[in-house]
Amino acid sequence: MKNNLKTSEPKSDMLQYKMARKVIAVQYGAKAEKERIRQETRMISDRLDPAYRKEASESIIRQVLALPWWKEAKTVMVYWSLPEEPDTRALMEAALREKKRLLLPRCLDGKTMTAIPLKDLKDVEPGHLGIPAPRLSARRGKIPEPDLIIVPCVTAAPDGVRLGHGAGYYDRFLAEHPGKTVCLCFRSLQRASLPAEETDIPMDLVITD
Repeated sequence: MKNNLKTSEPKSDMLQYKMARKVIAVQYGAKAEKERIRQETRMISDRLDPAYRKEASESIIRQVLALPWWKEAKTVMVYWSLPEEPDTRALMEAALREKKRLLLPRCLDGKTMTAIPLKDLKDVEPGHLGIPAPRLSARRGKIPEPDLIIVPCVTAAPDGVRLGHGAGYYDRFLAEHPGKTVCLCFRSLQRASLPAEETDIPMDLVITD
């Protein structure tokens, strides 16, 4: 009996060790595959024709503005797009013109992102990575919850899985804010499917040209 006890405990420990190693391997594999896809997609993005970007952006923005979610939303959160992304300036202008509460993201540190109201597109300053963001002084009182959140991506799949830039800001933010989510992705960069981890928040809708 004593011998059985002595031999069963190491087996149990070894099983737990193997299971932990398997989980780590799966997670590492997903991360490695996601980074490979990011690099591949950025190479494709670099080769996109500027005329295509402009036409595709306009098509994507028209679709967003036609959404019932957009029309019904009182508060919308829109990101300030990078040159290689669908141009979101028209969305921000439309939100202000339609008297919606406009929120823009601002990264506070290496992990945290918040949403800050913006009433004038000129009232911004360089934020994380130099991306225009609302001034911290505009963050007064309780920030209204966004009804609709426009989310950026490197690439996305039709089922709502998106691949961001890798820092995890949006996934952490979306885990605490339940607004409808819409991801904007050029069709030329879209994937049929993407790897996902437990912390990845799927989009309610992916809009492409």
